[in-house]
Amino acid sequence: MNGGNTRMEAESESFLKLLKKGNKSSAIAMGGNAVIAGAKGIAASISGSGAMFASSMHSLADALNQGFVFVGSVLAEKKPTRRFPTGFGRVINIFCMIAVIVVTIMAYETIREGWHLLQHPVHTGSAFWLNVGVLILNLLIDGGILIKAMKEILVEARVQSKGLGIIAASFKHVGRSAPPTRLVFYEDLVAVTGALLALIAVVITAFTVFAALDGVVTILIGLLMVGVAFRVGYDNMVGLIGVAAPRDVAEKVSKIILSDQDVTDINNIRITQEGRYYHVDVMIELREGLSLAVADDIKFRVQDQLMADPDITDVVLGIIEDNGVKDWTPESLNQFG
Repeated sequence: MNGGNTRMEAESESFLKLLKKGNKSSAIAMGGNAVIAGAKGIAASISGSGAMFASSMHSLADALNQGFVFVGSVLAEKKPTRRFPTGFGRVINIFCMIAVIVVTIMAYETIREGWHLLQHPVHTGSAFWLNVGVLILNLLIDGGILIKAMKEILVEARVQSKGLGIIAASFKHVGRSAPPTRLVFYEDLVAVTGALLALIAVVITAFTVFAALDGVVTILIGLLMVGVAFRVGYDNMVGLIGVAAPRDVAEKVSKIILSDQDVTDINNIRITQEGRYYHVDVMIELREGLSLAVADDIKFRVQDQLMADPDITDVVLGIIEDNGVKDWTPESLNQFG
């Protein structure tokens, strides 16, 4: 290791300042889903609808999860210290894993309730309009939260899109967003789908004799929750281990380095993603005949250029003289995701 440049500040940050840095999507989603869960719980207790019960369990799980995740996103924004020089970015992954456990428990309860309703169907015609009204409210709130999460994904991924293009772009770039934003996106995608399924079940069971559909939809919603738990769990397990940066991030970093007139090549490079931030560890080659003092100036100049990127949280940069071999080629980018 020949050098390093890390954002470290000794002074403590106020709680209010950290709170403002927390993930806004998860905070909004927490409040919205708490309201939805309460409304659905009342409707489920009055009507006995299994689909409504499943949907209320899902909303409750979402509210709890997003509360956990918001707290984690606040702690993850703490600045590096001497004891923790690389910062607290991976704290959010731990909180997201707690959220996965909550979703898994709620999914189990939902599937069990669905199985019970398959064996003992419940007719809910008397509370039809109550169920429909609550589910429409659910679609409006969760739909708004989902759109907000999609926009947040594009902001964090540094991608611009307008109109309906936001939808496709958010699916394409969701992997580059912060863990809490990904969690909100996946959970509310399932929440909107679950609310639509529950609405279909309420309408069909109210006007037909196919009461068993209530149990079928309840189980489907539970399985969707299992899918969310698996996806979010996998993403955060990878995040805790440490994962290579996306290919376009590596391409951007390499262009910044090679744009310096005194840099002739990149000998080797490692870019690790932590949360939505990146750690860069790179060995660069400089043109021959430079004094040590000049080489040091070039090194710090390149470090400053990299650190100017708001997504890069620290840079470890080493320097060697040009070895006459072209080490960095377009194929070198294949090592990144």
